[in-house]
Amino acid sequence: MTEPNLHACLRGDRLAQKQLFECFRGRMFALCLRYANSREDAEDILQEGFVKVFRDLPQYTGAGNFEGWMRRVFVHTALQYLQKQKRIPALTELNGQDFPDETDPFAGDEHPAKNMIRILQQLPPGFRTVFNLHILEGYSHPEIAEILGISVGTSKSQLLRAKAHFRKLLETSFTT
Repeated sequence: MTEPNLHACLRGDRLAQKQLFECFRGRMFALCLRYANSREDAEDILQEGFVKVFRDLPQYTGAGNFEGWMRRVFVHTALQYLQKQKRIPALTELNGQDFPDETDPFAGDEHPAKNMIRILQQLPPGFRTVFNLHILEGYSHPEIAEILGISVGTSKSQLLRAKAHFRKLLETSFTT
């Protein structure tokens, strides 16, 4: 999206807003799917995220990458949505709790990225949230701790457990 289109969006130009939406819809929907428990939740997050982007667009100063700014808006929207839906459980130590194997996430002829998203969605919400924030969004453990209201140690522990569970899901999908 070019600067003139952003300025047009700021003026309320519907065509420019539609172009911005079309330009970023796919990438932002993929981000939403990584946090959501279902496609319907991801669609709700996507809609809420774009509402916030258009509402908060005057806050974008032009410093830094626009897509990076937009991604932060969507990550925060996804976290708020999940907290509102009570789908981010309290992140605590799970003391050896094991999780059942899921069905094969690679069944069908879907695109590999869709399969990876399906595997991510099989992670328990707390694991998935920390995994997404650290691995895919690049947040540090102190930043995650602040965002989620947890300790740095809990963030690190959740990430280690998320990686182990993710590895197990991948191995299961390749061996079945």
